[in-house]
This record gives sequence, C-alpha cells and structure tokens, in this order.
Amino acid sequence: MNPYIFALLALALVSFKPAAALGATKLTVGHSTINPRVAPLWIAQEKGYFQKYGIDTTLVFVRNTPLMIAAMKAGTIPVAYGGGSGILGASVTEADLRVLATFTGRMTNNVVARPGIKTPKDLRGKILGIQGVGGTNWMAALLWLEHFGLDLRRDNIMLQGTGEQVVRAQALESGKVDAAVIDMSFSKKLEQRGFNVIGDSQKTDIPFTGVDIVTTRGFIAEQPVLLENMLKALLESLAYLVAAQNQSAVVDLIMKKLRLKEPVTAEEGYHDTVRNMARKPYPAIEGMRNVQRLLKTQNPRVGEVNIDDLVDNRFIRKLDESGFFERIYGK
Repeated sequence: MNPYIFALLALALVSFKPAAALGATKLTVGHSTINPRVAPLWIAQEKGYFQKYGIDTTLVFVRNTPLMIAAMKAGTIPVAYGGGSGILGASVTEADLRVLATFTGRMTNNVVARPGIKTPKDLRGKILGIQGVGGTNWMAALLWLEHFGLDLRRDNIMLQGTGEQVVRAQALESGKVDAAVIDMSFSKKLEQRGFNVIGDSQKTDIPFTGVDIVTTRGFIAEQPVLLENMLKALLESLAYLVAAQNQSAVVDLIMKKLRLKEPVTAEEGYHDTVRNMARKPYPAIEGMRNVQRLLKTQNPRVGEVNIDDLVDNRFIRKLDESGFFERIYGK
C-alpha cells in the first residue's frame, strides 16, 4: 500500500464517528491546496462555526487531488474542499463522486514569468511550474495555454510539478522554472519584484471550477444532515469573511496559515477571495464543461462523463429556498 495512503487511513479514527463526550460528530475534511481561498474552511474551524452545527472537524492537507480521491475512495476523507478539475477527470473511473457546491467558478490563478519573458508567446520552449500533474493547478495551466493559443507539444512547453503555492513562487524566483501558475496574492508580490504577469485572471473571464465541495454518493445517502450542517458552517464562514469589519482578523488568519511575515500578500489574497467567492455557491456547471472540453482531448472517456449527474445541488438549493443566504448576509 502507498505509505501516504496508509497514513491517511490511520486518520479513519477522526473520520465520521459520534463524539458522545463532546456532543458532536467527528468529520475529516481534506484540502489539496494552501491559499487564501481555503479561508472559509479555516474560519469555520477557528471561529466555531463547525461546532455551532454540531461538527468536530479535522482538516487534513493532501498534497494533490489524485491522493485526495484515493483517500475518499478508501473512506478516510469523506469530504474534499477544492480540486474540482481533478475530480472531473477522476469521475471516468470513480462515478461515485458528487460536487455539492462551487465557491469559485472562474479562473483565479495568474501566469507569472521571469523578467526576460514579456508575452505569452515567449513561453515557447520554456518550463512552466505547476503544483503537480492531475490537479486543479495543472488544469488551470492547460486552460491558460489554450487561452494564449499555445500547445504543450507544438510549442515545446514543459510542465514541471514544483509543489504548493509558496514553493512554486520560490521555484520561479530561484530560476528553476521560467514561469508559474500562481495565485493572485502571490503574483502581486512577484510583480513588485520585477516579474511579469503575462496572464491576469482579473482581466479575463475563463469559466473554471476551483474550490468545490465534493463527497461521495454513498456519504450523501448516509449523512445528508451532516453535509447540510457542514455547508451551513462554511457559508457562515464565508459571510464572516466578506464582512468588511472582519478584514483585519481574516488577514491575520491568512498570514498565520500561509506563514507570511508581510501583510501585503495576505491582504491581496483577502481581496482576491472576497472578489471571487460565489455568495450562492451552486455547482459551477459551465466551468466543469469548460474543463471537460479540454480534458477529453487527452482522455476521450472524460467526454462521456455526464456533468449533470456529477453535481448534486440539493443542499444549496434547499438553503437558498429557505432564505438562509438572506439571513447570513443580511437583506
């Protein structure tokens, strides 16, 4: 057995179980990226929203989407936060996966290049840094290249997995890669140091699926109340995040979680998150179709996935119809 999966299996003790002593239900939630858009998850845990809805949550960082899917299949991590594009690809063989909500339904990563690269065409023959093959960041890179009119093979562009956000930025600064697909908050800091933003997501509107809440069909059938309460906690966290009076507290939390010493990057990440998070996070079907269109050129079986079957919006729809959003955001 893969030792990483074995370690995740060990976390089964903190997966779904009654916690009688605490009067709460234990739930493990995995996330495969570390960036400011994970803030609703952090807020829900640290500000007590999960506890408010009777959930004792353990957050687990899983270094890429394929490992996350393996853990979900094993039953160790019943809920995933993020990795929407990778989950679409996995649905070819894992038909049990379901997207409950999409917090970001458009491209939110930028393409940042070293000073000598000034236009997208200059990426020909260069190395583009990504988190890893198969995940959301990898898919974002492919969509950006398509947007630029570039092709991996024809234009001799190499995608190199370098690791999570901070490591990718470091790889670009050290010259290990020529360009990288970087979160907006980090790209701002790099731009101030003389690097070029050759793909600005604020100036484009590329339908995408990034921060998705994903579980399995079996877990939906077994624990619908738990899932609804989890979504309520995340949505109240989002309402906390977007409230202007909480900006300072959220920036401090982002600094702590990303281990940032300077508030500038965290502040940019905060504003980016506020701009791009959907207030009513229905599953981003248009973004999924865009990802599917590109993925099926590499794997024709992806084209056979029925997007409508992949999403389950019953929980978001119920909350919407009940007036929950008006209550948490204010009329």
